[in-house]
Amino acid sequence: MLLLIRIFSLLPLPILYLLADYLIYPLVRYVVRYRLKLVRKNITLSFPEKSEVERNMIINAFYHHFADILVEIIYGYRVSDEEMRERVVFENMEVLEDLARKKHGVIAYLGHMCNWEWIADVGKQFQDKSIVEYNVYRKQKNAKADNAMLVLRSKRGGECVEKNVLLRKLVQLRHANHPFVIGLIADQKPSPRNAHTWTTFLHQDTAFLDGGEVLARKFDLGVVYANITSPKRGYYRIHFEVITDDPMAMPENAITLRYASLIEANIRQQPERWLWTHNRWKWAKPC
Repeated sequence: MLLLIRIFSLLPLPILYLLADYLIYPLVRYVVRYRLKLVRKNITLSFPEKSEVERNMIINAFYHHFADILVEIIYGYRVSDEEMRERVVFENMEVLEDLARKKHGVIAYLGHMCNWEWIADVGKQFQDKSIVEYNVYRKQKNAKADNAMLVLRSKRGGECVEKNVLLRKLVQLRHANHPFVIGLIADQKPSPRNAHTWTTFLHQDTAFLDGGEVLARKFDLGVVYANITSPKRGYYRIHFEVITDDPMAMPENAITLRYASLIEANIRQQPERWLWTHNRWKWAKPC
């Protein structure tokens, strides 16, 4: 898998976009129909106020974006730092850096919006080089796929931390006493035994992972949300919004619920840019 990524990454991005438009998109959308029933169900339930025509437009635009993400991830293997800084712009990096210095550590919430893989470039764009970036990930069952993901993400300079060892890593970082940012994608469904925090999200009862909030409270970390939008194809803007600089002063579940509110607003900005193939509402809320 990694060999194929290396080969295709040699192609210019416009050529990769042609492959996305005329090969990957029609194959995934119309031939394989990859999770089409699930995507249609998710979008229909999330936007009951929209017409069927509008929802179909979101579906088609989503599959176009899905194809773009696949080729952009490949292109990211060899993209230069200079080009990446043009394509991924952090609009108010000083907010993240100031909070990291103040609290010695920050949980940066994000979601499967736009190109979440390229956002790992934040570590290379810090003005304060003493701040270290870590990305939480879930180990893949396929060893080759797992290795490819680690190689691609480490290309942007951040260190990948498997979620099962995150607590140990945070203890080490706290003892080291240097500022750090932990990138946490937390919009996937929790397992039923971990579904503690529920809210109404996109018109549906939805459980959210609360691990980020638990860690923020335990280690007194700052918490931000990274709002990601795409002004045009292949370009992304990230704006950091502080959720709290005093997690212990927040009511229980308030951090998680604020994250849920912020990512819903982000999705509504550009609904075609969220990962609708995820079976987000597999578990029903207990009665």
